[in-house]
Amino acid sequence: MRNLLTKPTTTKEYLALLPEGQRAALERLREQILNAARDAEEHFGYGLPGFKYNDHPMLYLGAAKKHLALYGAVPAGFKDRLKDFTVSKGAIQFTPEKPLPAALVKDIVKAKLAEIEARWPLKARTAPRKVATKVSRKK
Repeated sequence: MRNLLTKPTTTKEYLALLPEGQRAALERLREQILNAARDAEEHFGYGLPGFKYNDHPMLYLGAAKKHLALYGAVPAGFKDRLKDFTVSKGAIQFTPEKPLPAALVKDIVKAKLAEIEARWPLKARTAPRKVATKVSRKK
């Protein structure tokens, strides 16, 4: 993907440029994230497909030559469950042949949702405000 003449600007374009195995693995991961976070919104940022929740970035997906990655600060408490993967502060690496287990993805997403809600309380969804107009009264 590094030798592209034009950079992808959407998730669909990004995935279309990947080899079949990587594309299929990231499409499965994308669906798992969307199923676990029904209120999340997809977006494309930092050159990667991503997800926002409550208007805040949650996770990103990416592909490299020899691995795939789930990007975003790894929530606390997952060290033992991630021992078979290469993990840094901001990424979990995996391969199409050894993807992240669906239950693990769901738990990571739920933890990320909780982190966002704790830091930025959910915005109340209210009806649009009516704009008051000034009425001139003649005496």
